[in-house]
Formats: sequence, C-alpha cells, structure tokens
Amino acid sequence: MLNVFTLSNGRLIQQEITSLDALAELRPVWVDLEAPSAEETQWMLSHFGLVIPKDAVDDDLEESARFYEEDNGELHIRSDFLIDADDASKGAGARPARNVRVAFILRNQVLFSIHGLDLPVFRLLRLRARRTPALIEDARDVLLKLYDADAEYSADALEGIYDNLEKVSANVLTQDVDDEAAGAALTAIAREEDLNGRIRRNVMDTRRALSFMMRSRMLSAEQFEEARQILRDIDSLDSHTAFLFDKINFLMDATVGFININQNKVIKIFSVASVALLPPTLIASIYGMNFKHMPELEWLAGYPFALSLMLASVAAPFIYFKRKGWLR
Repeated sequence: MLNVFTLSNGRLIQQEITSLDALAELRPVWVDLEAPSAEETQWMLSHFGLVIPKDAVDDDLEESARFYEEDNGELHIRSDFLIDADDASKGAGARPARNVRVAFILRNQVLFSIHGLDLPVFRLLRLRARRTPALIEDARDVLLKLYDADAEYSADALEGIYDNLEKVSANVLTQDVDDEAAGAALTAIAREEDLNGRIRRNVMDTRRALSFMMRSRMLSAEQFEEARQILRDIDSLDSHTAFLFDKINFLMDATVGFININQNKVIKIFSVASVALLPPTLIASIYGMNFKHMPELEWLAGYPFALSLMLASVAAPFIYFKRKGWLR
C-alpha cells in the first residue's frame, strides 16, 4: 500500500495515488510504503531514483546496518515500533504484542518509510497532522513527530499495564486463590511482563535513533531541542518499566506462593490420614496373628472390642490435630 503525503499550511494531506503519472504531479514530504508491491517499488525507482534494500525490514540486521548515511546523502534508519495487544487483535482475533521493524530513508527532503504492517503510531501522527496546523514543516519533522508519538504510545501502553496489574492484584491479594484463579493470574502476569519488556526495548531503540539523528547534525536548532525533549520523555519511562518489573515479580511470587499453599493443603490431608491410620493398622496386625490365647477365641465381644479400639485410635489423632489447628 502506497500512502503519499504533501504539506498544506503545515498540515499533512494524504493523496490518492493510482498511477505513476499521478505521483509525478506531487511534491511529497512523506511517502509511506506498507508491504509495497513490486509495482510500487518500481514507481519509487522511476520517480525518485530510490532503490529499496531487500533487507529493509529484516530483524537480523547488524549494528552497522541500523543507522548509516550513503555517499549520495541518503540517510538510513531502522527502528522498531510497538503494536500493543489491543491494537494487534483488531480484526484478527487475539494476538500478542510485538515490535515491528520500520526502515526510514531520508532522500532529497522526502522521508520514505517501509514496513510490513499498519502501525498505530503512524495512524496517530496522520490524525494529529491533519488537525493541528503548523505541526510539520519538513520531512525531518515527520520523523521526529513519529518518534514523539512512539514515546507517547509506549507511555499509554505502560498505563494499560498498570491498570491490568491492579486487576490481578485485586484477584490475588483480596480473596482466596484456587488453582484455576492462580493459573489465570499467572497468564495475565506473563502477558504484561512480555509487553513491559517490549516497551523497554522499543524506547531503547527510539533513544538510539534520536541520538544518531542528533550526532549526524541533520537537525535544525529547534528540531535538536525537540529531540532532546523526546529523549527526556523516554528517560522518564525507564523508572516506570523498572517499577513494573518489580511489581510483576512480586505478583508472580505471591501467586506461586498461593499455589504452593494449595498444594500443601492437599499433602497435609494425606499426611494426617497416614498418621491417623497407623494405630488401627497396628491393632489389626496384632489381632490378625491368631495366637492360641487371644481374647476373641473365648470372648464373644473380642472382635467388637478390637473394632472399637481401632476407631478410637483413628479418632484420637484427629482430635489432637484439630486442637492444634493443623486441620484448618
């Protein structure tokens, strides 16, 4: 899918492109390619002279291939953008959160972005740029605003983790937790831990991209200060992710502790039962020896007496355990 944006009074205007001739009539500031077809890739080469690398959105890039500048002045940046589980599941069933690689190429004052999926950060920027005048002045502003929106999107995702963990805390810490509830809590905790880790990786990648832009001297003084502000916003997220990791570990330990308590209750039942059955087993063994001089051979009440003694030997340990509070 090809999305071409031009500037009009500081607002991004999305243009409908159906042919190469329609593209030639425009002066875009941002060209967004979502899973581009072979024809759209050829349009980029024919009109802009841009060759899209085959490994543009590969996940196994080396460090030197993440940020670099070509001899012809092209600036290449590879960044990861977050898709939260709520956004990932829209229209496709339940899907986990993940990071999506995006390739940026800045060439002749036009920003080209190549990615395989529609990203919520890109939708957020398009919405803001249409509504807010003078938000964007050039292609570098588009890139900065994308990173700014990415930081804000990560902050919103962290707030979602806070809310979800509060629900887990209410279920785990304010009521008796059976194995089914503990299993559901562990699933929710693991999901939030995965999202928190992806957010931490995402903001780290954004920090590296902004640092590269600042070192490359491609930014004006105003844009440089804006990049520094975005970095400060990102730094403020680190303490939140660290706190959430601690909270997740606490809830994980608490939930596992409740599971162990439930298992200990089961083991305690078997332990009490085995201890209580030892005396009657001993009595039954003695009366089963069939010696010559045994009460039941001459005493009619011998067997009833033995059975009563066995019941009493069972009841005595249970009474003792109950008084000690071991049966609770």
